[in-house]
Amino acid sequence: MGDAVPEREHGPVTQTDIVRFAGAGGDFNPLHHDSTFTEKAGFDTVIAMGQMQAGMLAGWLTDWCGVEHLRELDVRFRAPVRLGAVLRFTGEVTALTELDGEPVAELVLRAAVGTDEVVRGTALVAQA
Repeated sequence: MGDAVPEREHGPVTQTDIVRFAGAGGDFNPLHHDSTFTEKAGFDTVIAMGQMQAGMLAGWLTDWCGVEHLRELDVRFRAPVRLGAVLRFTGEVTALTELDGEPVAELVLRAAVGTDEVVRGTALVAQA
């Protein structure tokens, strides 16, 4: 317990990143591509869709543990991610337990922009 997952940074987030993800996921909400709409909604620039950060977090985690070892992943979106943001992914093992008789590690995961947490997650990873 207390072991850390190696940190990773991604970014800066670009409009191209957001457009690619919108095309892949079908999320064409104007908050993600129309700066005039976004300003009227109270944001200073377009924002990335939460699932984009969740996907980056999942990719970072499975690069570390192997997708075949991921048993559960739960995420909560805490704050919007704006153009130009650099995301820092961190995580740590908080417990060792079992899931259906299989030994797993419980992890707490975070994505942050500067000191602001934008995504928090938990995961269960089978011990290799």
